[in-house]
Parts: sequence; structure tokens; C-alpha cells
Amino acid sequence: MIDLRSDTVTRPTEGMRRAMAAAEVGDDVYGEDPTVNRLEKMAAEILGFEAGLFVASGTMGNIVAILTHGGRGDEMLLGNLSHTFLYEGGAAAGLAGIHSHLLPTADDGTLALSDLRAAIRPDNVHFPRTRLLCLENTHNRCGGAILAPAYCHEAAAVAHQAKAAVHLDGARLFNAAIASGKDVSQLAGFADSVMVCLSKGLGAPVGSVLCGSRPFINEARRMRKIVGGGMRQAGILAAAGVYALEHHVDRLADDHANAQHLARGIAGIDGLKLREINGNAMPQTNLVYFRVDSEAVGDPALDAFALSKRLTQRGVLANAIGEGRDVMRMATHLDVAEQDIDQAIDALRSAMMET
Repeated sequence: MIDLRSDTVTRPTEGMRRAMAAAEVGDDVYGEDPTVNRLEKMAAEILGFEAGLFVASGTMGNIVAILTHGGRGDEMLLGNLSHTFLYEGGAAAGLAGIHSHLLPTADDGTLALSDLRAAIRPDNVHFPRTRLLCLENTHNRCGGAILAPAYCHEAAAVAHQAKAAVHLDGARLFNAAIASGKDVSQLAGFADSVMVCLSKGLGAPVGSVLCGSRPFINEARRMRKIVGGGMRQAGILAAAGVYALEHHVDRLADDHANAQHLARGIAGIDGLKLREINGNAMPQTNLVYFRVDSEAVGDPALDAFALSKRLTQRGVLANAIGEGRDVMRMATHLDVAEQDIDQAIDALRSAMMET
């Protein structure tokens, strides 16, 4: 099977497996795991922060950040298409008791600065206190769109002027860095905290790192414990993250090239329409979103979910997105080669012609 459902489906490379097997370990809850300590220090330095915290997942990293920045009855500003709002089990409300103030997400993943300014609550006992702004880069539901540093600094300035913190869900921030040619620290420098995933495009089997100031990470470590994220001999997992940061960052360009190749193939198939980002139909990173137009092929029963089933029968896995039943996403990653993309395009063409 050619698995294009997500860049989370990657399997550890042989080099990564050897690094995991040879990892020096200790009890991380006591701060005694040298490999975890190395990963946290490495990630923080790369991203331009004082300290880092190894967590089990991106969702855990985001909720730990939210818990650290705010408290019960506080409010955070975020987009209505953000991963934190859509795909993290309602953790902000369920665990942190923090109110989500949703703002419209533009096609390029940004939130209008005028909307941000209008959303800041005045100091009044009737209102929750605006404590946090959450941004996402790259933006998943906006087709892997890259948020420009200039915009991020402007948005952060609005939040900071209101004495609110800024958290960046940077699950695929390294994709943004490679695609834009900017240092990853440039893309994170506006934020008070940032979470990056090791288990997506970087190919580790598990784990993310949350970075921020040393006092912030000290408090975040307490919050990680509260949500059950204190791990013991976690160096076996952290070693995969170290290996990923050392060996798998630059190769993200291959995933982006494969996504472009896939998009060109999709563009040539009747009944499929690529999602545009700022008027450009070509993906910016490794996520390819497209719509299924059943009318164009004269098949009213054909939607993204039906197409997904047809593709599975042809050896290709891809996710339909519950957005009017006509949106599909394909993600390229290190387990997908150029010839796999060719086969996926052939499978798409065949599936769209099925009657």
C-alpha cells in the first residue's frame, strides 16, 4: 500500500532504530535521562529558545502550553480551522477550562489583524480575560500554508500589547523553514512558546518538543506531569528525535517536490480541483488538498469518501476530510518515493473513471 493519509505513518529508518537501541537512558521525571536532556537542549537551541520539554505528542505539547499560559475562565484567540480547535479532543476546555474565541481563518492560514484587535476583551468582570493567541505554521487545514514572519510578528504585537501570550503550533514548522528558505528560529522568534512535532515529516515514531523561556518550561514540566506526560526511560524515544533533527530536516525538500509532482498529476484529472493558497494551486509544502467534483464526471455518488474507498482497492490510502464530503488530503513523507507518486496519480485517474 502507498500510504498518503498523513506524514505520521512513517516508520523509523534503520539508522534511527540503531540510535534508539543504543540510547543512554535514565529516569526523565528525575531529570536524569541524558538523551532526553540532549534532545530538549538541541531543539531549544535550533528554535532560538532558552529551554525545551519533550512530550509524547503535538496535542500534549499544545495543551501543556495552554495550561501554562492560562487558567480556568481565561480565553484564547485562535482560528476556526486550527488544529488545536478541531482535532485535539476539546482539551483546552476539558482540561484547562479555557474558553476558545474563534476567528475566521483565511485561505492562507492567517487571522485578520482587525479581527484580532476586535477580539481582545476589555478589562471587565463580565468577560473572560484574553490570555493567549494561538497560531499554526504550517497550517494543516489550509493546505500546508506557510505563515510569513512579518505577519506573525504583527499578530504577536497585537496580542502582546494586550498583555496576552502567543503560542505557535509549529507541528510542521520545519516544513515551513525548508520551503521558505528561512531559518526555523526566524519562523518561531515572535512567539512566547512553540511546539514542534518529531513524528510527522521528521519521521520519528513518537514525540514533540515544547520550547520557551526557562521559567515557562519549568512550569510546563509541572503541567506535563498533571496530564500524565511524565515518562521514565524516555531516552529510547528521544534518541529518535535527536536522529530526526540531525538527519531528516533537509530531506523535507524531497517531500515538497513529491507534493508538487502529485499536485500536477491531480490537476490533469477531470473532476479533481486543487485547493488554492493565495491564488496558487500548487502546494507550498507536503500537504495536497483537493476537491472531488461529482458533477464534472457525471457520478452523483462519487465524493471524497467514495474516492478513498476506490483508491484503497487500488493500493493507495488517502483521507477524506469531513468538509461537505468532497475534500481529500494527501500527505507526502519519507516513506513515499517519486515512483509511488506516479502510481498514486494512476490510481486516482483510474478511480475517477470507474462507473
